[in-house]
Amino acid sequence: MFEKILIANRGEIAVRIIRACREMGIKTVAVYSEADRESLHTLLADEAICIGPAPSGKSYLNMEQILSATVAMKAEAIHPGFGFLSENAKFAELCEKCNITFIGPSASIINRMGNKSEARKTMIEAGVPVVPGGKEPVYSAEEALKLAQSIGFPVMIKASSGGGGKGMRISRGPEDFDMNFRDAQMESVKGFSDDTMYLERYIEKPRHIEFQILGDKYGNVVHLGERDCSIQRRHQKVVEESPSVAISHELRKKMGETAVKAAKAVGYENAGTIEFLLDKDKNFYFMEMNTRIQVEHPVTEMVSGLDLIKEQIRVAAGEPLGFCQEDIHLQGHAIECRINAENPVKNFMPCPGVITNVHTPGGNGIRVDTHIYNDYRIPANYDSMLMKLIVHGKDREEAIAKMRSALGELIIEGVETNLDFQFEILCHSAYEAGDTDTHFIQTYFPEYCK
Repeated sequence: MFEKILIANRGEIAVRIIRACREMGIKTVAVYSEADRESLHTLLADEAICIGPAPSGKSYLNMEQILSATVAMKAEAIHPGFGFLSENAKFAELCEKCNITFIGPSASIINRMGNKSEARKTMIEAGVPVVPGGKEPVYSAEEALKLAQSIGFPVMIKASSGGGGKGMRISRGPEDFDMNFRDAQMESVKGFSDDTMYLERYIEKPRHIEFQILGDKYGNVVHLGERDCSIQRRHQKVVEESPSVAISHELRKKMGETAVKAAKAVGYENAGTIEFLLDKDKNFYFMEMNTRIQVEHPVTEMVSGLDLIKEQIRVAAGEPLGFCQEDIHLQGHAIECRINAENPVKNFMPCPGVITNVHTPGGNGIRVDTHIYNDYRIPANYDSMLMKLIVHGKDREEAIAKMRSALGELIIEGVETNLDFQFEILCHSAYEAGDTDTHFIQTYFPEYCK
């Protein structure tokens, strides 16, 4: 087992990893930018080192600085968390060259599955169902339009290297295709330095269902059930839960086996997520694979009883999984709300500033993952997420009641947040009935979609 791990991230996920390492008896090194000097992860880690100024390109995305810090602090491994360098194949490869363990899959797997068009091709070859669409990537609006017409409108235009909703546009006909394609491609070039695009048939009002998988270095792969992440705003998840009310026991078994099949097809190691779209007729299609821990991993932890960060570390250290599929028994229902420093009324404008007062809820089955505290200054340079509020109940009805209670008890003063908006979602009759899809917010909260 590792003696010391460097955490190449910030915020609540860095705090989450530090706590797991502490329980395992592993020392931690926090890296931070000048803007994060007083962030909680720098205070909780055994050691901390500054890696650059506030802009992420000069700090949390600076591979050379992070690798130098790892060597200087004599850490044996790097946990990348999510975002930043977590799905960067070049960084994983550099870690290997520096004899540093990257806590995640290999560079070749990240490269293969991180490229959405390549991942799609791989899944087709493995016999995994995919959304009807093009088999090869496209680079120009002219060739893409011809492909779109053969697929049939509406189509989803996607960046091969995309993520987090970036580089994605829906085109409903030839008249808006050129503009949407060029906008998506421009966003891809700006965000990922890649102009490679691909097209899929657009599925109307699907559910977004993802399966958590774990694989070790010995070919063992298991799934830990699904998360329903259908409630989204601009392709960014807002509320997640496990299990999904839309999935029967039989369908869960089938989708889970398909997720494991997809992971084994690429020899996957460590934690990952197979993401599916589920249509109104219960047909499911592979959408993409995330080769990292997910923001919403706590809901899976709550229903499975497993610590996914610890499992990541054990697998990276060469240990085999300590369980098989038959050992996984999901219990109860879990829900997660992402609490962000943003103003929903003003088009979800980020709201950096100083938190003057924070009170977090507690009680049986309530979990808060956060890095904020009284007088903490939220930098304007990074993602606006302040915390993840997670609850677990014996069933969905109890979990919803717990989340409403927890949201009502949570106090964050000094900055605007989406707290009231989350409460509105949890109290909506359609949510309560489980009648959700990826257009839930556009359908029931159009005032927030201007």
